[in-house]
This record gives sequence, structure tokens and C-alpha cells, in this order.
Amino acid sequence: MKPYTKNWTQVTEFVMMGFAGIHEAHLLFFILFLTMYLFTLVENLAIILVVGLDHRLWRPMYFFLTHLSCLEIWYTSVTVPKMLTGFIGVDGGKNISYAGCLSQLFIFTFLGATECFLLAAMAYDRYVAICMPLHYGALVSWGTCIRLAAACWLGGFLTPILPIYLMSQLTFCGPNVIDHFFCDASPLLALSCSDVTWKETVDFLVSLAVLLASSMVIAVSYGNIVWTLLHIRSVAERWKAFSTCAAHLTVVSLFYGTLFFMYVRTKVTSSINFNKVVSVFYSIVTPILNPLIYSLRNKEVKGALGRVFSLKFWKGQ
Repeated sequence: MKPYTKNWTQVTEFVMMGFAGIHEAHLLFFILFLTMYLFTLVENLAIILVVGLDHRLWRPMYFFLTHLSCLEIWYTSVTVPKMLTGFIGVDGGKNISYAGCLSQLFIFTFLGATECFLLAAMAYDRYVAICMPLHYGALVSWGTCIRLAAACWLGGFLTPILPIYLMSQLTFCGPNVIDHFFCDASPLLALSCSDVTWKETVDFLVSLAVLLASSMVIAVSYGNIVWTLLHIRSVAERWKAFSTCAAHLTVVSLFYGTLFFMYVRTKVTSSINFNKVVSVFYSIVTPILNPLIYSLRNKEVKGALGRVFSLKFWKGQ
């Protein structure tokens, strides 16, 4: 924070540094991130297409998976295209308006919180399927799934409202260079001329509330799942039951590990370059890994992929 004086002018535009210091390799990084972005789009669209076309996957677990795939597409599309324009030196490619910056931060936070809630809903689905299989149809009906999905999206949308409102009340009087590849809260707070203590505390509490609430549902669900699995005598049956949630558990570990590191902190002054690497991991790498994890660890998805992308399937339509 820098002291504010009335002589300073409010910043109306920011410049995102992105990955400064890689001028010689900017084309290589452009190709790398473009390839990853295109793979993310193709993989997640494939999941949506497969679940929509194969009636064998018309079940609650895959209903939530399609929501997750839609979210991953939007999640990467909020940051990556803008970052790519900065790599290739397009006029204004690194510039973003004040309103555009806050909008990007709002959408990014909204989608991140929604993913937390969706992963919690998927954990509940696995808990009921394994621990209460006889009541699965009643407890996880299609009506319940729709309400849960709607609650996840609504909860995600409400999450950034207060933090973004408080951000909009801060004064930015220069410099206007964001040391990041998108408008994240921490590098923005570092540029503010206002006292950011209250804003920083609210960010911490909101992040903590979202992460703790969703992770608590996941922890309780998997605690009950493990307890149930320990009481299954057959090793084969035990492994079969666990394999249905192995992919979800892997995705949860990747996503929550990086989010807890990045956002449940109060200091804005930390290793910026290390934060960028972590941000790349949860905003670009994780969305490209999730469809691979679900397809490689799930025989039903692999089988459906084979059926949908076979000539025999389309000839029969």
C-alpha cells in the first residue's frame, strides 16, 4: 500500500506483466499454453458430448461431471485467451480496463468457488452410493441433483460479491502494472493506495469459509466411505467400491491443495513468481488433467468414449 494524496489520479487501466523475463521464449510459451488450452476445451467438450449421447451414463455422478466440465471450460477461458494475447505482442494485449479487471476477478472467483461446491456435491453422491446403496435412488434423485447443482452455482456466484465490492472501494493511484498473468486479488491489493487490511481480512475469511465448508463435506463423506470399506470383507468388492471414487479423490487433492496454499493467507507480500507457478497449476494444469483422470480411472467413461467415437455408433443413430 502506498500513501494516497489528492494530487494522484485514479488508475483506469492496468497492464499485466505476465511472465516477465522470458522474452526469448515467449513464442514457445505461447505455443505451450495455447496447446494446453485447446486440449482443455477438446477434453471437456468430449466428456459433455459422451455423457449427453450415451444413456448408460445418465446417472447423478456423470450429471455432476458434465457441470464440472462446463465449469472447467469457462474457468480457463476467463484467463488464458487474454494471457495468450500478451505473449504474441498484440496491441493492448497486456492492457485491461479497471472494470474489465474487476470483472475477470469476479468471474474467476465465482467459478473457483462453484468448483469447490461441485466437488463437495460429488463427494456426497459417492458417499450415498457406497454407504447407503439401498437408499441411493431416493436420496440422490434427479430433483435432488438439480437442486444441488443449482445451489453450487448460486453459492459460487454469491461468494465474490462482498470481496469485489470492497475491491471497488479501494483507490488505485499508480503504478498500474500487475505482476501476474490475470487480475488476481493479491497482486491487485499490492497496488492499492488505500489501507487494504479490512479487504485482506474479508478475502481470507471468505476463502476460508468456502474451502472449509466444502472440504468438510468431502472429509465427512470420505470418512464414512473409508469406514464402510473397512467393513467389507471381500478385497475385490472393497477395491471395486473404492475405484468408483478414486478419480474424484484425485481431482479433489489436486485442486484443494493448491487453493489452500494460494488463498488461505493474509499476506499480499510473498513470492510472486512462485504464486504464478501455483496459479498456472490450478487455473490451467488442473482443468486439463481432470478429464484425463476421470477417463483413465473410470471404465464406464472409457467405454462410452470408445462407443461414441466409433463409426458403428453414428451409423446406428
